[in-house]
Amino acid sequence: MTNRDKKPNPLLEIGITVLLPAFILMKLSSPERLGTLGALLLALAFPVGWGLWDGLRRRKLNWFSVLGVVSTLLTGGIGLLKLDAQWLAVKEALVPGLIGVAVLASNFTKSPLIRVLVFNADLFDLPKVNAALAARGNVVPFELRLRTGTFLLAGTFFFSALANYVLARLVVSAPAGTEAFNEQLGKLTLLSYPVIAIPSMLMMMGLMFWLARGAKALTGLDLGDMLQGGAPAGKPSA
Repeated sequence: MTNRDKKPNPLLEIGITVLLPAFILMKLSSPERLGTLGALLLALAFPVGWGLWDGLRRRKLNWFSVLGVVSTLLTGGIGLLKLDAQWLAVKEALVPGLIGVAVLASNFTKSPLIRVLVFNADLFDLPKVNAALAARGNVVPFELRLRTGTFLLAGTFFFSALANYVLARLVVSAPAGTEAFNEQLGKLTLLSYPVIAIPSMLMMMGLMFWLARGAKALTGLDLGDMLQGGAPAGKPSA
């Protein structure tokens, strides 16, 4: 596995993009320390820097990293321009909402985005699965399952958008550009992971296993055989 294919430590990523920015915003925004502007810029520099580093390391465009960087820059813009706090809630809902719309719209094309986000070559041995589907004459039923899964996938992003908006409205009420705004933004950063990210991740995992269960019934392959690194076609898994 090359360095660009190796995934970074998830705990390190959470520390750099969630915990450290939250600490800076909540503890270093006072005039005696970094001040509101200095703390905001420093806190935002970590997730932006991480996203740029990840893209350079992989040497390929990761759309989720790009969206993360754009979202962080929008947060900085709201703070710098001292916009009303409601715009932060709109921004928090905007990114997952737009992804949900794109996923939903893709269901009416020849290439639903579930093939990119869930049923992809990074997770599944696509040639083996497709060959098994063709051998059993189940290509069309599986395609229909993918279409249903695309609606479910869009639903996870719409849930994230709604949860992001509600949480931001509940947590952040202070005017942008103030110490209180920075502290509330730090609190929002901390809460967004257990309240939104983890449930969304669980829903995504549930969708993946639902899709894998359908693929197992239609292909006759075990889940371990369908995933990358499974047993070769024609050989049972250990």
